[in-house]
Amino acid sequence: MSDGVRTFTPREIVGELDRYIVGQQKAKRAVAVALRNRWRRQQVDPDLRDEIAPKNIIMIGPTGVGKTEIARRLAKLANAPFIKVEASKFTEVGYVGRDVESMIRDLVEIGIQLVRQEEVERVKVRAEELAETRLCELIARARAPQTTHVTPPPARPQSGGQMFGPFFVPGGTAQPGGVGAPPISESDVEKLRAQLRAGELDDEEVELDVAETGSPFMQIFGAHGMEEMEVNLRDMLSQLPGFKGKTKRRKLKVPEAREILKAQEAEKLVDMDRVNREALKRTEQSGIVFLDEIDKVAGRQTAGSGPDVSREGVQRDLLPIVEGSTISTKYGPVKTDHILFIAAGAFHVAEVSDLIPELQGRFPIRVELTPLEKADLIRILTEPKNSLTRQYQALLATEGLKVEFTADSIDAIADYAAEANRRAENIGARRLHTILEALLEEVSFSAPEMSEDRFVIDANVVRATLQPILADTDLAKYIL
Repeated sequence: MSDGVRTFTPREIVGELDRYIVGQQKAKRAVAVALRNRWRRQQVDPDLRDEIAPKNIIMIGPTGVGKTEIARRLAKLANAPFIKVEASKFTEVGYVGRDVESMIRDLVEIGIQLVRQEEVERVKVRAEELAETRLCELIARARAPQTTHVTPPPARPQSGGQMFGPFFVPGGTAQPGGVGAPPISESDVEKLRAQLRAGELDDEEVELDVAETGSPFMQIFGAHGMEEMEVNLRDMLSQLPGFKGKTKRRKLKVPEAREILKAQEAEKLVDMDRVNREALKRTEQSGIVFLDEIDKVAGRQTAGSGPDVSREGVQRDLLPIVEGSTISTKYGPVKTDHILFIAAGAFHVAEVSDLIPELQGRFPIRVELTPLEKADLIRILTEPKNSLTRQYQALLATEGLKVEFTADSIDAIADYAAEANRRAENIGARRLHTILEALLEEVSFSAPEMSEDRFVIDANVVRATLQPILADTDLAKYIL
């Protein structure tokens, strides 16, 4: 099993981020170097490798300038266990809420899913072949003439269940085609396989036992700091006779049944013990935690009371995890010594210096993101692969309406967004969402009934729509 982590150079990482994020080159370069250092550390001699600690990053900048977007895109580039958490959701031990160790447990779960998906992809071809064979046998048996016979009286089953105290609990239902079913010839299976691949059997139905996905009859609630006990108790109950492997017989179309069988066969082929070991290793060596809204827990505790009493306590709880400690998970212990932590916050009210000194020292790289100006907003509307203008054009194209933005309309939209940010709270690029919604509200509503198939938005349309709103200070406060 390969480690699966992609190895981009810092320049390639910045280039990929440039496709979606405008500006903020300092932040992009910092995360690019940090990500590359993950690979560099793996190439170092083992004696020195464990001594090289990750250089954690703290990004400082107002809302809407790209902090969270950098994290989202970085997760896709890294192909490593990555989790984004809100620091404000954690509370100090002893208060109601989630404790900080839960983010490492969640990171391990993400690592399990990542490695399992890679293994499923690796056995995909073999799983498809086995699923096709099973499906062809089900179709053949469904087509076979049914013979009538006298149903024997029910007898105590000899297998397929377990003794649970004085009671016998059946372990599952008999599969179709069990004892007494006529054998299916290889030639019949291959003939049906050819028809299946040609799509000639898509309208047929088969009966299949599918795992139940309904809500459990008993919900388990974990108290604060007891998430691990809650998970272990649920896992333990799932292994008891009568709880494990419950299935339900369903009649499905062939395409749907094929996908379910592929998933079942892939699950049989994947070695979950191996997946768990690899996921733990990858989490420890390549895991990345993005701590958003770190400024919300940056207030110093003064009187020891009030709604923010646990702020400094959260910092103290974060400290050992960022420094390096061992966290217990249901898959085994995880060391956090080499997990990369990237923190971000607007720091409008608090300052970085308001964090406790020990935590400040664990984030040696500090990057300040710059507020967005009109020129940046113009680039955001035109350059990124997923720009808002392209998104609206694609949405309205589904109604048969081709929307075009002229160059002067883009300039006018950016101008109004920058002006709204100056007058009210500066929310950065998020202001473009409110501006474009106000601009395209009428078109979006009337698009299904419009007779023309082309709609051009120029500077005059922008001014006619947005100027009355911006001129009314009270109205602009609530709409823009």
